[in-house]
Amino acid sequence: MKLRSELKNHLKEQYNFRLRLGVAAIVVIICFAGLISRFFYLQMAKYNYFQTLAENNRISLVPIVPNRGLILDRNGVILAHNFFVYTLEITPSKVDNVDNLINDLSKLIEVSTEDRKRFKKLRTQSHSFESVPIRTHLNEFEAAKFAVNRFRFPGVEIRSRLFRHYPQGKLASHMLGYIGRINDSDLQDLEDNEDISNYKGSDHIGKSGLEQYYERNLHGETGFQQVEIDADGQAVRVLSSTAPVPGDNLILSVDSKLQSIAEEAFGEHRGALVAINPKNGEILAYVSEPTFDPNLFVDGIDTESWKSLNDSPDKPLINRPIRGIYPPGSTFKPFVAMAGLEDGKRNPPFNINDPGYFILPGNAAHHYRDWKPEGHGNVDIQKAITVSCDTFFYGLALDLGIDKLTSFVSHFGFGKKTGIDIDGEMEGLLPTPDWKWHRWKQRWYPGETVIVGIGQGYTLVTPMQLAYAAATLANDGVAMKPHLVASIQQNNTGISHPIPIVKSDSIKLNPANIALVRAGMVNVTQPGGTAASIGVGSSYNIAAKTGTAQVIGIKQNEKYKASNIDERHRDHALFIAYAPAEDPKIALAVIVENGGHGGSAAGPIARKVMDYYLLGKVPEAEINPKAEDPVQNVTPTVEEPIND
Repeated sequence: MKLRSELKNHLKEQYNFRLRLGVAAIVVIICFAGLISRFFYLQMAKYNYFQTLAENNRISLVPIVPNRGLILDRNGVILAHNFFVYTLEITPSKVDNVDNLINDLSKLIEVSTEDRKRFKKLRTQSHSFESVPIRTHLNEFEAAKFAVNRFRFPGVEIRSRLFRHYPQGKLASHMLGYIGRINDSDLQDLEDNEDISNYKGSDHIGKSGLEQYYERNLHGETGFQQVEIDADGQAVRVLSSTAPVPGDNLILSVDSKLQSIAEEAFGEHRGALVAINPKNGEILAYVSEPTFDPNLFVDGIDTESWKSLNDSPDKPLINRPIRGIYPPGSTFKPFVAMAGLEDGKRNPPFNINDPGYFILPGNAAHHYRDWKPEGHGNVDIQKAITVSCDTFFYGLALDLGIDKLTSFVSHFGFGKKTGIDIDGEMEGLLPTPDWKWHRWKQRWYPGETVIVGIGQGYTLVTPMQLAYAAATLANDGVAMKPHLVASIQQNNTGISHPIPIVKSDSIKLNPANIALVRAGMVNVTQPGGTAASIGVGSSYNIAAKTGTAQVIGIKQNEKYKASNIDERHRDHALFIAYAPAEDPKIALAVIVENGGHGGSAAGPIARKVMDYYLLGKVPEAEINPKAEDPVQNVTPTVEEPIND
């Protein structure tokens, strides 16, 4: 029995062993099958993915920043270019302790707190094997001093980098704009526009003016090098290289000499000037005074300079031609006159007897005064322009009505952007009853229409709009889109592509009416006109209109006296003109802030600009005309607010 039991147990154990062995074999087979499947998946299905990862660990793309395009005036004078400067740069991968190295460097060459901040920011945006500037614009003495001590600073070297430079300094700074270091806002814009890859390695971008508007043209296309790196992040060799494409050059329509004459003509005055070729929309001069040096912004403006510019009461950073808004004053009258003629409200021989004031029908107790208290006597539409008769235009505006008046003059660009190739243009304001209702939930009063007729009330314009309107009038109602860039030249081929000439608006005008308004404007610069001295000695006829716009209101029957008013509260001086009157080649608008009378403050500036452009010279003698321009002095009622 005992032997039989032992034999039975042996067989059972043998069976159990074989069972366990079979199970183990199955498990092993399953595991190997899983390993083989995983191996196949990694080696075959995910081959491209892991190959890319391996290559990224071995190969790095290093950007090559393109040369920024140049900006030149119409005669080839360079207004913005690039130049090489010495920079002190650190390659982090070659340095054990970067902070200690910078501390040691600062004992030899000055390294400011701003330099350190900029270095840290750039370092986070760069590879460890790429050099990062710690100091820019080293002078020759500093470069030589470091060269002698270079052995003490492994991983540090002097290199040359391209920097933007504006060789004419402050000239045309608001037009050119400036470039500055790329900030978080710029990065977000680049990402939104899917341009971020083209700015790898770039530190700067256009911030204002043409530098900003034509950024894509000026920047060019970034090149790349494929660099093989080792396990320590050190560059081993360059595998391939794609050359960068330099930015395009901008050829402007502006004449830098004319620009210089215009800026100098302002002297110490604040204001703006825009001159246009009325036939094609080319900007000939673009002035905003006071101005600033754009070179201050290239590598980051220092705190003291920024505070000086930003806190100045003269506001030198404001781009006045497109962002300054002013009442147009009497410069608005030729367009109101044209509206009256085209509508048939003031066709010759229509005339009025001006007593020196205008009475709104139904309100005999309220007088809207003319700038000339005793009045101008018998006045037709031509004389009304020449002597700037307020009374005539009060009545004309009322007869036209605000809707018809604003609808007509909008074709000359009032109340909307002109489309000039600079960002930030303001629309100004061409008031209407709908606008007032949406703005204040108030109805429109007839008295408000009256004062719109002389360019006061709510009406606001930019100098750019005034110049555009003058050019449209000079071009017989055909408005050409204004532009500062005449052509774009490809830097790598030298081929220039002209900017298309675009007609932005057009209004059909009766030639007889055009001639009548032109005659009135020509007489403005003749004896008896409000700017008679501006036409003295001129070999060409000037069609012009002066304007004086109030900055603050004065009480009824109170006489305006500039000497009794703070300088910044004095009237603005305005002047629009085109010449030669019979075949206009230039149209312009000038505004002198707190300058007083348009004929005496703004007119001489315009004359200098026209003399140089048309005759090639600046008048030898200073033009000092008498202050003949009328001041609009409107008496408002409680329900008829005036915005001066």
